Amino acid sequence: MKREHKEEMKARARNIRLTVAYDGTNYHGFQRQRPPVTAVQNVLEAKLEKIFGDSIELAASGRTDAGVHAYGQVVNFFTDGRIPVARIPLAVNSLLPDDIVVLEAAEADAGFSARHSAKSKTYLYRIQRGTFPNPFTRHYAWHVGHPLDVEAMEEALRAILGTHDFSSFRASGGAPMSPVRTMYRAELAEKGDMLEILIHGNGFLYHMVRNIIGTLVNVGQGRISPEGFRVILEAKDRKKASPTAPAQGLYLHSVEY
Repeated sequence: MKREHKEEMKARARNIRLTVAYDGTNYHGFQRQRPPVTAVQNVLEAKLEKIFGDSIELAASGRTDAGVHAYGQVVNFFTDGRIPVARIPLAVNSLLPDDIVVLEAAEADAGFSARHSAKSKTYLYRIQRGTFPNPFTRHYAWHVGHPLDVEAMEEALRAILGTHDFSSFRASGGAPMSPVRTMYRAELAEKGDMLEILIHGNGFLYHMVRNIIGTLVNVGQGRISPEGFRVILEAKDRKKASPTAPAQGLYLHSVEY
């Protein structure tokens, strides 16, 4: 958004914050795309414009890729529309498709930015184990047919806790920024044939979580040792890490402010 346009938007009477959940299967990521390609932002902005009666430009906590899902994406926008905040979720959800839902709406201070005000984020990744894939989770988890050593994966995962340079897990194509991030929580839980990996940190690089997961699965399959995972992290070299895990297993779980 151009600076003068941004100032025009911020001059509006209200800054509205929304928490949004979506199934990313049918969308080309969150960020607005040019037709005929459709992203979550395209759909959400179009419906909000009908509700508020003015142009809407969303700012989001982050951009999820095609096929990635969200339990708690946070967005904000400026508007002169007068609909009471308590009525916004019901009004917007009546127009949205079933795979996008506004969970919560709130009035925000003029200085609030869903992106820049965020203090930390939590991502969830799901891996479905078993000889055969589950047709009912094919859009919502990565099927891995080989047995996985969960204890080795847990040991490797602990290596990312704390502050590190995550260049080894950084994909090309992301915005230029420091590769140093702090991870506060990194946990693995078994739920039947599903493995759930939760990672909470103060920020994430482009494809960082999926690159960590791809390498972690190779630890589980015995191709990389837990110590080898640590060596990869410390190498600060993307070529040392494993291929990127598929998008459909990733969820933006929550954003903390």
